[in-house]
Amino acid sequence: MAKTLTKHLQAIKAARKGLFIPYIMAGDHDKGLDGLFDTISFLEDQGVSAIEIGVPWSDPVADGPIIELAGQRSLAKGTTLTGIITELQKKNTRVPLVIMTYFNPIFQYGIENFIKDLKETSVKGIIIPDLPHEQEDFIKPYLENSDLALIPLVSLTTGLDRQEKLIKDAQGFIYAVAINGVTGKANSYRDDLDKHLKHLTELASIPVLTGFGVSTLADIERFNKVSDGVIVGSKIVRDLHKNQQKEIADFIRSGSYYQK
Repeated sequence: MAKTLTKHLQAIKAARKGLFIPYIMAGDHDKGLDGLFDTISFLEDQGVSAIEIGVPWSDPVADGPIIELAGQRSLAKGTTLTGIITELQKKNTRVPLVIMTYFNPIFQYGIENFIKDLKETSVKGIIIPDLPHEQEDFIKPYLENSDLALIPLVSLTTGLDRQEKLIKDAQGFIYAVAINGVTGKANSYRDDLDKHLKHLTELASIPVLTGFGVSTLADIERFNKVSDGVIVGSKIVRDLHKNQQKEIADFIRSGSYYQK
């Protein structure tokens, strides 16, 4: 049976709208975790499809400089995975939430307790960038009777056979990584990126969203043509830190990419 996140994103796709998921770092707010729902509500008001919430970690492997600094600011405010989940249990949100965390914090929390406690929140998806497909059995058994989707990441170097393995029976969405490296725009996109994304989108039965380095309207217009939407992280995190809410609102609501 399809999970809530899958059905929610499929409905937006069926309405011919480009999916837009912003990434935020939990605790990277003037009020720390007390400001988490302020940020969530602001983004919901702009019409986002879902919201990805990052968990700060002292040794990130996929975070670019902007998100890494946000994580350091959050950790300095005492943010923990326990604190984030406790805060998220206080209120339901209008759009699904997706937690992005590394495996170590989940292991320290206790995998079974992590899944059990998330059931009491609006979190409907989990991204674990350092958990290989071959080790997903560490967490998948606990997801079977939950409404949580484990989101697979597919990189540019993922072969066709492995792509099929990663997306088989996947729920939520496919996270298509647009660059080889960490988040944030460090270099230009590969010439064969559009072909890669188009093939992946045709192969997958659930939405494919393009992330890593997406920071301009031109990026979004481009990726909406070959995938189902985008995940925008570093730009959103930077603009939130600078209190540039109007710029964020204009960016998200821009008619140049919101309608497919």
